Amino acid sequence: MREPWIIGVSGASGTPYAKAVLTALLDAGESVDLVISKAARLTLLDETGATVRDAHWKDDVAAWLGRDLGDLAYWPANDLAAGPSSGSYPARGMAVVPASTAACAGIAIGLSKDLLQRSAEVNLKERRRTVVVPRETPVTRSHLEHLIALHDAGAVVLPASPGFYGSGAGATAQQLVDFVAGKVLDALGVPHALFRRWTGELGEKNN
Repeated sequence: MREPWIIGVSGASGTPYAKAVLTALLDAGESVDLVISKAARLTLLDETGATVRDAHWKDDVAAWLGRDLGDLAYWPANDLAAGPSSGSYPARGMAVVPASTAACAGIAIGLSKDLLQRSAEVNLKERRRTVVVPRETPVTRSHLEHLIALHDAGAVVLPASPGFYGSGAGATAQQLVDFVAGKVLDALGVPHALFRRWTGELGEKNN
């Protein structure tokens, strides 16, 4: 039985994080279900120039990722009857990357505004691995309260805060993106080689 990871892309800035997570999961031979919110399409277009159209998703997503899609399925964000909207749909878990404040709030209060929010709520209620990657900063009290509610519901709240110990102060943007993506895969339990792990040896990155 196919048992995919569900990846939700919301409208916060940070679509390179989503691309890195998707690419790493596909490289690992994992099955993936992709949901891109309406707001995320605007962000994706602004940050990368890429468009994702429901009727042409295979070509559009392949162009965005720059690779073949492997076992990737796509669900329109407005399709609330889609497979991931039900707890009986087999899935290993879900990551929302990046997660906007609106998406965090909607998931935390059970709004089910679109398939992304509904899928995340389903994964939480089914006690599956659920990772939420907020990127916006600074944050308000209400945002913090929603993140606490997500934590208490069983989600891993994983801010897009890259570490520098793997590549140093001269890290490229892609190395910093890959660090966050690697932490997402760690939280999902999927092996990867996206960053150098800390071993307790200072200056190892220069060796």
